[in-house]
Amino acid sequence: MFKRLFGRERHSNRIIADALYEEIVAAARQPHFYSQWNVPDTPLGRFEMLSLHMFLFQHRLHAESAEARNIAQVLIDEFFLDVDHSLRELGISDVGVPKRMKRLAKMYYGRTAAYADAIERQDDAALEAALCRNIRPDQEEWAESPQLAAYVKAAVENLASQPVEAICAGKVHYPQADDQGK
Repeated sequence: MFKRLFGRERHSNRIIADALYEEIVAAARQPHFYSQWNVPDTPLGRFEMLSLHMFLFQHRLHAESAEARNIAQVLIDEFFLDVDHSLRELGISDVGVPKRMKRLAKMYYGRTAAYADAIERQDDAALEAALCRNIRPDQEEWAESPQLAAYVKAAVENLASQPVEAICAGKVHYPQADDQGK
């Protein structure tokens, strides 16, 4: 038992989780989102993009093996730990963090349900509306939502083409946002 908790297997799982999470964060931080598609470069805007990319990762692994689903769970736990840490860095008090985490978790799961529904129904208009409603709630219409929706669909296809064994080994790749529409 102690070998599993403290041994090589635990260390290699941490390396895999870290590698996957780094790729998800890097994809969410692509400058094109913020400079060309007018995603707000704010803590909430960055949360939205990280949530979107976490959703894409989760969506890819949801129907896979128990091992893949376990990795997906480790990554969602890592995501919420990162959000918690970010709130604390922003100066939210220890008393305020749990309340905000509850609200952000509710936001995340609501968004992912809307994205999943639109993707499963292949409803581009619903996907664009969900992206606009979540990422640019300050605008009734967001001119760049079709580009982001095209990116989301490309990411779904891109992730689906990657072998689950490679993902479970810590290798995942997202498309480049600036390649969309070319």
